[in-house]
Order: sequence, then C-alpha cells, then structure tokens
Amino acid sequence: MTKAVYWIDEPEDHNYPAAEEYLTLHFGRDTARGLVDRLRRENVQYFKAKDIFRASKLSHAGISNQQVEKTLEKIEDGKKLSPVLLVRASNGLIIADGYHRVCAVYSHDQDVKIPCKII
Repeated sequence: MTKAVYWIDEPEDHNYPAAEEYLTLHFGRDTARGLVDRLRRENVQYFKAKDIFRASKLSHAGISNQQVEKTLEKIEDGKKLSPVLLVRASNGLIIADGYHRVCAVYSHDQDVKIPCKII
C-alpha cells in the first residue's frame, strides 16, 4: 500500500516570493507580482499529480534529482508538504512554485491529489 502524502493547509510564506521570481521569466516584474497577489487570495483546490503534469506540458524530474529525493524522503517520513502555486497560461499550465513537490508526488503515486492555488 502506498504511504499517504500529507499537506499543510496553505502555501508557506517563502513560496510566494519564489513563485514571483519564477514568473518573471514568463512575464514582466509587475505582472508577476500581480499574479502572486492573486494567488495569495485564492482558495486551495485539488488536482491529481498526473493531470498537473499533462496540463503543464513539462517533463518529469526523475528521482535522481536531489530536490525530488529530499521531498520523497519527507513523504516517507510523514512530513507535511506545502501546496503548489499554479498559473493558467495560453501555452499551458505554469507551475510557479512546487515543481519538485509535484515530481516527487508523481513518483510516489501519480493519482495523489495535490492541493494547489490556481489562477
């Protein structure tokens, strides 16, 4: 039987600046800041790991990735993970923060529902 994945209720404070920094690669600084402000106000929704990957059109970072390995260890230890931050874009879903968490959960069990804030 697959071990359960546990989550904290809301993204951690440091997730938002990380999301903003990443989003500046897709948008200008002001737009990225505005998107993060909107993410902060959103309620958490749940999506399967496999569906997040399909929508994002990203490749999966394998378990040989150090950050994915650390997150898999957290799952095995029963530690809670932070929800991920997602932005809908015309060319696919952007994982603004939480890519390695999504990869780890997908490696663990692709059908696990991941809490997300999505705009």
